[in-house]
Amino acid sequence: MDHLVVVTGGPGSGKTTLIDHLAGLGHGRTVEAGRAIIRDQRAIGGPGLSWRDEGLFAELMLSWDMRSHREAARREGLVFCDRGVPDMVGYFLQRGLRVPEHVREAARLFRYHRRVFLAPPWPEIYAGDAERHQSPEEAERTFAAMREAYPSCGYETILLPRAPVVERARFVLGTLHTDAASGPL
Repeated sequence: MDHLVVVTGGPGSGKTTLIDHLAGLGHGRTVEAGRAIIRDQRAIGGPGLSWRDEGLFAELMLSWDMRSHREAARREGLVFCDRGVPDMVGYFLQRGLRVPEHVREAARLFRYHRRVFLAPPWPEIYAGDAERHQSPEEAERTFAAMREAYPSCGYETILLPRAPVVERARFVLGTLHTDAASGPL
């Protein structure tokens, strides 16, 4: 699954903006689970929101991410994933909870490119919205959890520069090009 490239980090760090830009260049992409689930659950008055039922919200995100992985795996060329299954390991770590065994098993089975791009907290661009309720401090904790989760699942994290989206995209594609030059993607 080397063509599936994860971009992760805390909320409000420019991940989705970067993925939108890469998609505009013709690459595949996935949609972040958390935002989509919040939108859907609000639309139906559902209980699967982190502030109503954290366990149900986590299971919905895990299912979404596994489905996104299966769909992305069928695509040709690079697919940039707005988070990945190992983010769920980070979700539990960030909350100080034991990571359930089925979550660890999902992270073991659903694999991505060995290098994961990690967006650092970026207070200058952070903004809350209808789906983003986290504080900047929680965004920092989420970043730290992802920095721990992905290596614990066998990935190397590459810190994204705090730079305009075009420069970030060049950095990502340049890193992947270097990987391709040294062996199969």
